Amino acid sequence: MISFEESMRRLNSVEITPSGAIELPLMEALGYHLAEDIVATYNSPEYPTSAMDGYAIRFEDQVLKELQVEAINPAGAKEVPELTPGRAVKTYTGSLMPNGSNTLIPIENVKSDGNKIIIEEEVSFGFSVREVGESFQKGEVLIKSGTKIDFEEISVLASLNFVKVKVYTKPKVAIIATGSELLELGEEQTRPSQIRSSNNYTIEAIVKKYGGEPLQFGCIGDDIEALKVRFKEALQKSDIVVSTGGVSVGDFDFVKDIVRDELGAEVLFKGVVIKPGQHIMVAKSGSKMVVALPGFAYSSTVTALLYLVPLLYRYNGTDYQMPLVEATLRSKYKKRSKKTEFTAANLSLQNGKICIDFIGKKSGTSAIMTNMLGSVALAMGNPEDGDKESGETIQTLIYNLNLN
Repeated sequence: MISFEESMRRLNSVEITPSGAIELPLMEALGYHLAEDIVATYNSPEYPTSAMDGYAIRFEDQVLKELQVEAINPAGAKEVPELTPGRAVKTYTGSLMPNGSNTLIPIENVKSDGNKIIIEEEVSFGFSVREVGESFQKGEVLIKSGTKIDFEEISVLASLNFVKVKVYTKPKVAIIATGSELLELGEEQTRPSQIRSSNNYTIEAIVKKYGGEPLQFGCIGDDIEALKVRFKEALQKSDIVVSTGGVSVGDFDFVKDIVRDELGAEVLFKGVVIKPGQHIMVAKSGSKMVVALPGFAYSSTVTALLYLVPLLYRYNGTDYQMPLVEATLRSKYKKRSKKTEFTAANLSLQNGKICIDFIGKKSGTSAIMTNMLGSVALAMGNPEDGDKESGETIQTLIYNLNLN
């Protein structure tokens, strides 16, 4: 087995090329990753613009205290008035500033007296005037290729009149759950040894969350011939094949042999000194990847977050940074082994500090998926770490930013 750090190094060293790019209507591109840099083709604003309702004036005319209002300048007007020195133009938010003006005095700073204003509180030069290029300047890279499109990107793209946008096609991820004990959703249980399959649905949810297109290949029993057929079909139809179960050392753990012998994949690593999920296997077949996860629910989920998520980012044309922070412990942390451990924790924000605790988390095997409910954080204990007391800090992976 190799260390966690070495497994990450090998994973990151794999050359991965996005499978292609397509053009989508702007709102259909939500959740996709950009396949091009978005560069501003003009200044925004293109002309000095009012940022408030008020009166456009010359800064130096404030000493007059009283100014005649010579025109009204609504937003979107066909013609912008010219300001006469010593006078004012009533101007609204978003209006172009009248030629000859350089300052906007807000309505709140003046008293209206018929067709004139009396200045009660002066403002600084250029007050409330949006300068040319304040938001962005022509030629500026506003959004980099690989960025996931969210509401912020939609806003900027719409302001730039992007009717369509070029995005990477989402990587196709084939999902296979292995084990003769597994029951599909809705399938009737006929014996006590059967359990409900959840891993394939957990993986599907992770794939969707992180920008992939899941392809469900269902539950396959411990039949080596049936598994061979299903794995070959999955590899043919996808960019990434993800399986759960069958990678340990039992008599019916066929997956590791199928990946090597039937798919002809190059094994990057098989076995990592981590807890949970030490039997994780990652392999490469041409331009495609195979990620064979353990069968227990908590193990498969943790290893999917560690090894599948970075691949999804890279197939979407963007770099991946582990969401690793230094968190303050609010309860005792017990280190259970000399491995790199990932322990489910409750995440909170207290007095400006990111904190975790283990209150209500159950101890036991790596099958306890309920420990992942709530704010998802994984305390990361390094092999050399021992127990830690409340108040100490520990590296923590955050997958849910909804802090309590």
